[in-house]
Amino acid sequence: MATPELPVSGYALEVDGRLKAEFATRDGARAGGAELKKRFPTLQIKIYDAQTNARDEI
Repeated sequence: MATPELPVSGYALEVDGRLKAEFATRDGARAGGAELKKRFPTLQIKIYDAQTNARDEI
């Protein structure tokens, strides 16, 4: 199975070390991550910022 590549722009949700969804805005990514965290509190969820190559944990 191929590993999804990191996006070159925008934001992505990283769930337990795997990229799951891409978003155009940080707010969209944060909202998506918060919803997942509410439903599955034990998941490790991070927002990946393609511009800075940084990850922020939710």
